[in-house]
Amino acid sequence: MFEKLESAIMVLGEKLNNNKILMVLRDSFMLAFPLTIFGSIMLVIANFPYLGKLIGEANLASLQNILGPASTATMSVTTIFVTLGIGYYLCKELGGEPIYGATVSFVAFLLLTPFEAPIEDTGNMLSSVLAIDRLGAKGMFIGMFAAFAAAYIYSTIVNKNWTIKMPPTVPPAVSKSFSALIPACLTLTIFLLLRAVFALTPWENAHDFVYQIIQAPLTNLGKGIVPTLIAIFAIQILWFFGLHGQIIVNSVMDPIWNTLTLENFNAFSAGQELTNVVTKQFMETFTVSLGGTGMTLVVVFSMLAFMKSKQLKEVGKLAAPAAIFNVNEPVIFGLPIVLNPMIVIPWVLAPMISTGVAYASMATGLVPMTTGVSVPWTVPVLLSGFLATNSIRGSILQLVQMAIVFVVWLPFLKALDKRNYQEEQDLDKSQGEELKEEAK
Repeated sequence: MFEKLESAIMVLGEKLNNNKILMVLRDSFMLAFPLTIFGSIMLVIANFPYLGKLIGEANLASLQNILGPASTATMSVTTIFVTLGIGYYLCKELGGEPIYGATVSFVAFLLLTPFEAPIEDTGNMLSSVLAIDRLGAKGMFIGMFAAFAAAYIYSTIVNKNWTIKMPPTVPPAVSKSFSALIPACLTLTIFLLLRAVFALTPWENAHDFVYQIIQAPLTNLGKGIVPTLIAIFAIQILWFFGLHGQIIVNSVMDPIWNTLTLENFNAFSAGQELTNVVTKQFMETFTVSLGGTGMTLVVVFSMLAFMKSKQLKEVGKLAAPAAIFNVNEPVIFGLPIVLNPMIVIPWVLAPMISTGVAYASMATGLVPMTTGVSVPWTVPVLLSGFLATNSIRGSILQLVQMAIVFVVWLPFLKALDKRNYQEEQDLDKSQGEELKEEAK
C-alpha cells in the first residue's frame, strides 16, 4: 500500500513539476522579485515603527513622499512584470523571438484594460488614464490569461511561418522586427476584437468580468485556513517522497497568494486596514523562514543540544549554518526525512499546527497581518517576522511557532536518537571485540 501511494504521488509530482505552464508562471513571478524587493525596502524605511518620533512628523511625511514612488513603480504594478515574463518564457518554450513575445503579451493585456478611472468622491470617470490597481492586484488574473493566450497565439503563427522573410544582408534587429510584424498584428487584432466584444457585455470590460467571475472567488477561497493547511500538507507529503513540494505547490498557489499580498500592500501603503491573513509573505515568513520547509531550525538545534547519538549530532552540525538561512536540504536528506516512517508524523503535523496558530493569531488581531512587503525567504527567523508584519509581535509569533515545533518533534527525535545511540553502542562493542581478537 505504501509503495502504491509513493508511486502515485511521484507520478503526480513529476507531472506538476514538469508542466510548462506552471514553470513559465513560476519564472515570471521571479522576474519581478528584485524589483519588488527594492520597493519593499523603501516602504519598510518609510514606515519604520516610531520613526516619526525620532525624526519628527514633518520630516517623516517628506521622507514618505520621496520614497513612496519606489513602491508604486514596483509592487503596485507587478502585473506588468508578470505579463512580460509570461510572454518571454512561453515564447522561449514554444518558438518565436522571446522579447517580441513579451511585448505582444503586455500590449494584449493593455488592450483588455480600461483606459479610464473613477474620480474619487465624484462618481465621474477620468478618461485616457490607467488605474494603478488594474496594473497590480486587481488585474493579476486577467494579465496572466491575456499573456498566456497572446504568447501562445503569437508563437503558433510564428511556427506556421506566417512571417516576412528579409534578405540575409539586412541587419538582425531589422529582420527580427519584420519577422514579428504579421504575428504581432494578427495577435493584437484578436485582443482588440475581444475588447469590443466585452464592451457589449454587462461587465463592459474583460478586467471586471475576470475579477468578478474568477479572481475574487478564487482569492476568497485561497485565503481561508482550510486551503492553506491543505497546501502545507501537500508540501510536506511531496517532500517526504523526495519531491520539491514548495516548487510544485507554489506553482499552483502563487497567483492567489501574490494577489492577496498585493491587496495587503495597497492597503498598508494607503494606511488602511489589512484584510488578508494568508499571503505570499505569510506562507514564507511563518513557514519557510523558520528553518526551511517543515520549520526545522529548532529541530537542528535540538539535535545539537539534546541528542546523544553521533549521527544526529553530526547532522545537526552540518545543517546548522544553512538552517539559519532557511536552507534545510542537509536535514531532509541527512537525517533523513525522505521516506523515513519514524519522522513522517512530526514532519507533517508540526507545520500544520504551527501554521494554524499563526493564522489564528493574526485573524484575532494578536499579531498584525503581513503588510505585503517582500521579505526574502532566506532572511533569518525573528528578523523576517518583524519585517513582514512591521511589528515585534511577528518575531514573538515565530518564537511561539518554534516552541510548538519543538514539542511536536521531541518525542520522535528522542525515539530516533535512542535507536541510533543503541546501534552505535552495539557497533562500538562489536568493533572492540574484533580488535581484541586481532590482538590475540
